[in-house]
Amino acid sequence: MKKILIIDDDRDICNMLAKFLSKHGFDTDIAYNGKTAVKLLKENTVDLVLCDFKLPDATGIEILQKVKIIDSRIQVIIITGYSDVRIAVDAVKKGAVDYVTKPLYPDEILHTIKTVLSMKDKKVSESGTHDQAREFYDTYIEGQSPQSQMVQRHINLIAPTDMSVIIMGDTGTGKEFIAKAIHFRSKRANKPFVAIDCGALIKDLAGSELFGHVKGAYTGAVGDKPGSFELADGGTLFLDEISNLTYENQIKLLRVLQERKIKRVGDIKDIPVDVRLIVASNENLKNSVIRGDFREDIYHRINEFRIDLAPLRERKEDVVQYSKHFLKEANKQLGKQVQEFNPEVLKKFKSYSWPGNLRELRNVIKRAVLLTDGAEIELSCLPEEIKEPANNRSSFLEISFNGVLPSNLKKVSREAEKFAIQEVLKRTNNNKTETAKILGVDRKTLYNKMKIHHISQS
Repeated sequence: MKKILIIDDDRDICNMLAKFLSKHGFDTDIAYNGKTAVKLLKENTVDLVLCDFKLPDATGIEILQKVKIIDSRIQVIIITGYSDVRIAVDAVKKGAVDYVTKPLYPDEILHTIKTVLSMKDKKVSESGTHDQAREFYDTYIEGQSPQSQMVQRHINLIAPTDMSVIIMGDTGTGKEFIAKAIHFRSKRANKPFVAIDCGALIKDLAGSELFGHVKGAYTGAVGDKPGSFELADGGTLFLDEISNLTYENQIKLLRVLQERKIKRVGDIKDIPVDVRLIVASNENLKNSVIRGDFREDIYHRINEFRIDLAPLRERKEDVVQYSKHFLKEANKQLGKQVQEFNPEVLKKFKSYSWPGNLRELRNVIKRAVLLTDGAEIELSCLPEEIKEPANNRSSFLEISFNGVLPSNLKKVSREAEKFAIQEVLKRTNNNKTETAKILGVDRKTLYNKMKIHHISQS
C-alpha cells in the first residue's frame, strides 16, 4: 500500500483528500503545517507528498527542499491556486514532479497521483524497448510552426550521430520529449534511456545518483548501487537542468566525458561506460559559464549541437494542434468521449500567454475534460485566468497600486521601474545577470535599484 502525506492548513481539504484516497487503496497521513510534516517524514516511509504551497510556517518550495533532503526518492505534488501557476512552474523546476490547482477535483488528483507513482521507477531508468518506443511515438507530435519544424529538422539531422546535444528552453516546453525523440531515432534506440533531473538532486547524494556507490560508502549505503551512467550504458543519458550540478560533481562529470569511465562513490576501481549525453537547461549555459557557475571545459565538450525550444506563446500555430492531441490523451486517461472545443475556447487558448507552456496546456485540457459533461469543451470549463485574461492581469495601475491611483507622475515612474524589475526577475527565476541584460543595465545598477525599491536580493 502506497503511503501519501497530505500537507495543508485547511483541515476540511485534508480530511476530504485523506478519506477519498483511503477509499482508493492508499495509506494516508495528514500534517497541518511544515514542522509536523517534516517530523512525520523523518519517522515514516512515504511514497508521495501532496503539499499546499501556502502553509502557516513554510512555503511549498521550502517543504519540497526538506523532503528531497530527507529522501530524494519521495515524489512531491504541489497544490496551488491557478493564478499562481508561475509559482507551480518554479516548483517543478526545483524538483516537484507535478502540480494541481484549486479548486481541487478528487478524480483529477487521483489520476495525477496514480500517474506519478506508476512512473516513479520508469523515470529513473527507461529501457529503450520496442514497446516503450511505440509508447513514446503515441505521445509525441511535431508542431506546425516554423520554430517546431526547425527543431524537427535538427532532431532528424542529429539523431543518427553520437554527438552530445544541449537542449535550451523554458520549463514545460518539452525538453525531455526532444531528448527521447533523438534517442528513439538513433542507433541506440534499443538501449536504455535514463533521465535525471539535476535540479532535484541533493548536493550530498548527487554523486551517488550519477555515479553509484559501494556498500559502506556513507551512512545509509547498505549495499552496492549502480549510478545513472551505468544504467544508461550503451544508451542515452539525459541530464535535465545540468547547470544545477555542484562544482565537485562537474569535475567528476568532466572526467567521465574525457575518459569514458566512472568510479562509484567509495570505490577504487574504474568502470567503463558507453553513453550518449543529452543535456538541458532553462537558462543560457553561456551565461552560467561567464558567472563561473558552470565549467567552460564541460560546456565546450557537450556543446557539439544545440537545439533551442521556443515558448508556446511564440508559436501560436501549434496551440490548436497540441490542444487536439491533449484532448485525445485526456479522453483516454479519464475514460471520457469529449469530441471538440467550442470555437471561443480555442480563441482564448490562442490569446493566452501560457507561462507554463505545454505542461500547463495539457493540465488545463485534462481538467476541462474532467469538467465537461457533453461532447464539447465550453468556456465555463476553463480557469478564470484564461477566460478573462484582462481581469487576471488587470492593468499596470491595478497591479502596482492595488486599485488606488497614484497622486503624481513621479510615483508612477518609480512604481513602473519597480514593477518591471520584479516581473523580469520572475521570468528569469531570480537570475540577476540575465535580468540586468534584459533591462539593459549592469549588475551594479540592478542591485542599487533593487535596494532603492526594497526588492529582496536573495
